[in-house]
Amino acid sequence: MPERVWDRLRVSPAQAGIAIGLMGAVMATAAARGASTGGRSRFYQAALVGFGAHAGGHLAQAVLTRGYTPGVVTAPLVVAPFSWWAWRRLGAAGVRRDDRATAVGAALLLPAAALCHAVARRLAPAPTSSSGDSG
Repeated sequence: MPERVWDRLRVSPAQAGIAIGLMGAVMATAAARGASTGGRSRFYQAALVGFGAHAGGHLAQAVLTRGYTPGVVTAPLVVAPFSWWAWRRLGAAGVRRDDRATAVGAALLLPAAALCHAVARRLAPAPTSSSGDSG
C-alpha cells in the first residue's frame, strides 16, 4: 500500500482510546434503550446488527494489511458471535425484528463511527512514527 494510505490508517494510542470511548458511549446508549424497551428499540437493534457487521471490517483490515490489526482476534471470537446470539434471542423471545429497517439503521450508524474517529483525531496528537507501528 502507498505510504499515504498507511499514514491515514495509523492512529495513536490516545486517538484509539478517545474513539473507542466515544463509540462506547453510543453503544451504551443503545444498550440502555434496548434494556428499557425489552429489545424493541430500533436504535438498539440497529446498533446490535452494526456491532456484529463491523467485525467484517476488522477482518478485512487484517487481510488488506496482511497482518495483525486491532480487533482481528475479538471480532470473530466475541463480536460476531455475540451479535448473532443476541439477535437470535430477540427473535426467540418474540421481539418483532424488521431485518431491512435494521440493516438500514445499522448503515446509518456508520457516520457515527466516522465522527468518533474524526473527533479523536482532532483531540489527540497524531502518531509520530511512520515505521509501520500503528500504536
